[in-house]
Amino acid sequence: MKTSAAAKKKEAPSGSGPGGESWELRLYVAGQSPKSVAAFANLKKICEEHLAGKYSIEVIDLLKQPQLAAGDQIVAIPTLVRKLPEPLRRIVGDLRDTERALVGLNLRPSPTEV
Repeated sequence: MKTSAAAKKKEAPSGSGPGGESWELRLYVAGQSPKSVAAFANLKKICEEHLAGKYSIEVIDLLKQPQLAAGDQIVAIPTLVRKLPEPLRRIVGDLRDTERALVGLNLRPSPTEV
């Protein structure tokens, strides 16, 4: 995972995801920490498997731009924020539990809803 001086990285072009919606994701990390690197790798894998070509990822390194944490009310890192489709959703952690991440992103119904 590499971030530019502006601490942003875009992955895959935005398009329309399930239901014709665009998926705009923002991942807040702390430099190249093991959890930050794992969160990015896990997110990329999830997106490629479930939203191929229909998403964008913006990586924000809070070590470089800590002031950006306030905008999305980030209190822990790594945190994934789903900006689009609405409603906004947050997932804290390295996303290693794929099933939990899919439910959090609303790509799968929660086990209690089935």
